[in-house]
Amino acid sequence: MCGIVGYVGDKSACAIIVGGLKRLEYRGYDSAGVAVLEDGALHVRRAAGKMKMLEQVLRERPVSGSLGIGHTRWATHGRPSEENAHPHTDCSGSLVVVHNGILENYLELKERLRADGHAFRSETDTEILAHLIEQHLRAVGRLDWAVKRALTEVAGSYAIGVVSSAAPDRIVAAKHGAGSVVVGLGRGEMFVASDIPAILGHTRDVVILEDQDVAVVTRDGVEITTVAGEPVQRDPVKILWDPLMAEKGGYRHFMLKEIYEQPRAITDTFRGRIAPETGTVVLPDVNLDPSTVQALQRVVFVACGTAYHASMLGRAMVERLCRLPAEVDLASEFRYRDAPVGPETLVVAVSQSGETADTIGAVKAARAKGCPILAITNVVGSALAREATGVLYMHAGPEIGVASTKAFCTMIVATYLLSLWLGRHRDAMTAEDVRKRIHDLVEVPRLVETVLGQDARIAVLAREISDARDVLYLGRGLQYPIALEGALKLKEISYIHAEGYAGGEMKHGPIALIADRLPVVALVPRDSSYERMLGNIEEVRARDGLIVAVAHPDDKRVAAKADHVIEVPPAAELLLPIVTTIPLQLLAYHVAVRRGCDVDQPRNLAKSVTVE
Repeated sequence: MCGIVGYVGDKSACAIIVGGLKRLEYRGYDSAGVAVLEDGALHVRRAAGKMKMLEQVLRERPVSGSLGIGHTRWATHGRPSEENAHPHTDCSGSLVVVHNGILENYLELKERLRADGHAFRSETDTEILAHLIEQHLRAVGRLDWAVKRALTEVAGSYAIGVVSSAAPDRIVAAKHGAGSVVVGLGRGEMFVASDIPAILGHTRDVVILEDQDVAVVTRDGVEITTVAGEPVQRDPVKILWDPLMAEKGGYRHFMLKEIYEQPRAITDTFRGRIAPETGTVVLPDVNLDPSTVQALQRVVFVACGTAYHASMLGRAMVERLCRLPAEVDLASEFRYRDAPVGPETLVVAVSQSGETADTIGAVKAARAKGCPILAITNVVGSALAREATGVLYMHAGPEIGVASTKAFCTMIVATYLLSLWLGRHRDAMTAEDVRKRIHDLVEVPRLVETVLGQDARIAVLAREISDARDVLYLGRGLQYPIALEGALKLKEISYIHAEGYAGGEMKHGPIALIADRLPVVALVPRDSSYERMLGNIEEVRARDGLIVAVAHPDDKRVAAKADHVIEVPPAAELLLPIVTTIPLQLLAYHVAVRRGCDVDQPRNLAKSVTVE
């Protein structure tokens, strides 16, 4: 998490950095700062709070210059404050560092540096790095050498940018296990960022740093070596996203825009990967040879948060379509439990950003045991994609809102494609089976469009829930993960306590909560759990709960029992969760808006969780 933007060229560095940081504010927004080199001296401006607070400081105390670095922060070490905001300086103020990640041995280094006469101003681990680099710079005289020497002494994760008045023509960037660092390639100008949307308005050509890379970025180009000093070549990647995709496009919030982008995102995820006429799914980058596929004995999904809920559906898809045992694990638990896995276990790691620390840690643990690894991610060249044996990109485009929407649906589509591919390659499905399943998938964008047409009605319904203190979500079978996801969306952005439960578990505790018109959102499409869910609704009704049912059109049995019905069109059972999740996204959005919450940047959350 946190956002980094750097610039070197002939334009106003401050304007470019601030513009980029505003696009990265979803990565962290408790403080922000910039440092610009002007007339041989570094000028640092910082502020607690969101970017608008930094912009106010810059209006009062402007800076100019054509080289600089900036940061927007999500706090790990040290409370949100101006003192703890990045960039952090050394003792002399002639060197600054911005940093994403956690330095695990910072207390040990801090004590050593104090003994050498260094004085510290903040509570952060990052400031230690500024002082450590300064100490080495005095000894070796070159900024990149000083950075490399300092990095050999730190333990933990880092994505950093360093600027010094002693090297006024360059930014030094480095990465190890803490999210991404990209270098944007321009003509007579270069960019550094922790995420592509920050610089997409300036260039589409980027170089993606890998672990242990150190890049020296000047206006004329970039040179990359390892921390050990060995030169490396990283080929440029062309980003095909439209820069406008990272803007609101006329919508009030990014989240609403991204909800409405889902028909397009779903289509983009399967486009070019399916042949409906022949019943073929083409996934050239999964990198699983036939012998590996045939030898598989089970599939294990590892993920966190929304990706975990999508993986629960992936488990059901693999079991039904591939006839393989499947499990889903929280990545934060899997990485520490010494799971008995090996070459016969396919580990599918799911992460929108591809930078989720726990998921990457789980992948490393599985890879050490010889497991083939498949990454499902949205970000080309992300850390997860590089760690994996093969990759399946979601093609959702940039997702700026912290609460994931279109990424969730495209994760489901990606796991569906993977299940079809595995099922066919393991002879668990015929070409005709796959052809029918592909036809079902092609229908989904149209069905999602139909649900989006109920937005205004759902906005009215949100009035009934916006004052609630608690909300329950109920689902069974394939709708249970959607109940979990719906509850997560509501609590993330509206701060209403919400819980998702399997309908069959209601009698085992949650039923005690139902009274006094407690809102209960029940997922009741006509699937294999329909009759049992009707029973759950009746139990809620008998205890004076307020029932909001998500059901198929003209379902008189549901209408007779529910206070409100949101209608969704029928779909193939494995794909129906995509359709039923849309109204829950809209409901959470409108409840949060009515409560005056910051929909795109909910408190205490960041888009990419790149630390434990």
